[in-house]
Amino acid sequence: MAETTVSPLEPEGPGRERHVHLARVLGPLHIWGLGVGIVLVGEYMGWNFAVEKGGMLGALIAAWVIGVLYICVSLMDSEMTSTMATTGGQYTQAKHTIGPLMAFNVGLFLVFEYTMLEAADANVITYLGTLIAAELGYTGSINQYAFIVLAIVLLAWLNYRGVLLTLSINFVITAIAFAAIVGLFIAVQASGDGGGEVHLGLAGQESNGLPYGWLGAFAALQFGMWYYLGIEGTAQAAEECRSAARAIPLGTICGIITLLLAATLTWYVCSALLPWQYLAGSITPLFDAAKTFGGPLTAVLAGGTVLATLASANGCINDASRAWFAMGRDNYLPSFFGAAHPRYRTPFRSILTLVPVAISFAILPVLLDNPGLLSTVITFSILSALLMYAFVVVNMFRFRSLWPLGSLERGYIHPFHPIPSILLGFLVAAVLIATFLGFGTTLLTLISFYFLASIWFVLFRYRYVRRGAQFTLPWPKPRGY
Repeated sequence: MAETTVSPLEPEGPGRERHVHLARVLGPLHIWGLGVGIVLVGEYMGWNFAVEKGGMLGALIAAWVIGVLYICVSLMDSEMTSTMATTGGQYTQAKHTIGPLMAFNVGLFLVFEYTMLEAADANVITYLGTLIAAELGYTGSINQYAFIVLAIVLLAWLNYRGVLLTLSINFVITAIAFAAIVGLFIAVQASGDGGGEVHLGLAGQESNGLPYGWLGAFAALQFGMWYYLGIEGTAQAAEECRSAARAIPLGTICGIITLLLAATLTWYVCSALLPWQYLAGSITPLFDAAKTFGGPLTAVLAGGTVLATLASANGCINDASRAWFAMGRDNYLPSFFGAAHPRYRTPFRSILTLVPVAISFAILPVLLDNPGLLSTVITFSILSALLMYAFVVVNMFRFRSLWPLGSLERGYIHPFHPIPSILLGFLVAAVLIATFLGFGTTLLTLISFYFLASIWFVLFRYRYVRRGAQFTLPWPKPRGY
């Protein structure tokens, strides 16, 4: 079977090679497992650094404010992606609404967001292996390099073999990890250690729920993203859904509701069981809370932490490879990357290409013996996501302007436009400012990188972009054209 890189929606005909499509096998549960699976590790670790910046109330404010940001992202992505229903997600949105240069940048944002997050997950899996081994009494050393490489290669192999198997597994392990959080909350409440007095006293001077005032709560917004970072990756699976109009909105919106619940339960349990000074520096806060509570839930939360990390890395491989594949198929990158496997119907070349990139960033903190580099890798992921969300605002306004309601059939129509778009733009600006306060150099470095990549695209790649071949959706002409 021959491989070609034409759009999957372009019809076959006489003289045209038969080409391989991505498999349309996914339903709403797979989309939920993809979106929540990437994110849930943020409930198990990372969110608590918001406590260091803003105290317990500051962390809760960050969780809910950033939750609003991601509700806006989920609503807008659900409308545009379910209507376009092709791989690429936000890259495809930009391609249809703005043009090649913006689409190229958004595609890079997506690839770096998920690849950096995958690298961080692999690094954390190594730490968790060491931690759990120590808890079980093992005193020997663990080869961190082997752990990282093995984790990434095995998950890449799983993605190589097929999206249905990959996301079915992701759904199962994500559901178990989420159930562990709910189980810990129920157990704590049933025991009478729910922390009612602790929570009521957070606003008082003695417990100091806002130890650094409102400026601390503002600075905590950056780490509030850990609760939700990656839910927008559901858009990457649109082309592989049996019905994108049903699966994308249902899976994405149910996913953000799940994460809002998980974020609140996580904060509630950890703030009840752990002092805020300890919580601020904990590497595995939910696991530490379970150890404080005691009983069999300690083992359950240890397993949940590992499963959440694996689900995140697995989903990141899926999403990064789809964005890379879509760019190759449109000749934004060499067309070599735009081929689907003739048997497994996966973007196998994109999956394999990104494996050494993820391994390199994952082992860098270990190689240089500098754990602080891990926070830089994660910040690269967060900042890439924030830049992409800013473009989603532009995509949404252009989409509604070029194809107003009633001009084409939409898979889903999100309510209250343009309020979510305006609110998203405001919140993205606020989080970027908050991030600049702590990681200004990283932000400027990343923007410089994307600027240089844009120059490369204009000088060396734009000439290969066949714009007419990209627009194969059966839509009416945009308004004004």
